Amino acid sequence: MYTVIKRTLDILASLVMLVASLPLMLPVAMAIRWRLGSPVLFRHARPGFREETFYCLKFRTMTDARDKNGELLSDAERLTPLGCFLRRYSLDELPQLWNVLSGEMSLV
Repeated sequence: MYTVIKRTLDILASLVMLVASLPLMLPVAMAIRWRLGSPVLFRHARPGFREETFYCLKFRTMTDARDKNGELLSDAERLTPLGCFLRRYSLDELPQLWNVLSGEMSLV
């Protein structure tokens, strides 16, 4: 019974937050597209419930800059001013509401 209530609350809360944050997410996505190009979203694998892997969504905050050997530069070198701003205010985390809505994550 608890899991049904928790899942229902996750769905309702994530839907409300997605709708409420849409006016913020659209300009953020456009700024990322303009400054960093495509893709706007960054997906990375994370272990979820019972160690099942899912792809966590975030707004992209770093470039794909590489050194002369083709290796990615350090995170500090690839982080952009826009990315710093997004991380400082946790705006890069907003797409994770889709993960909550799809059942891959839960609100805590």
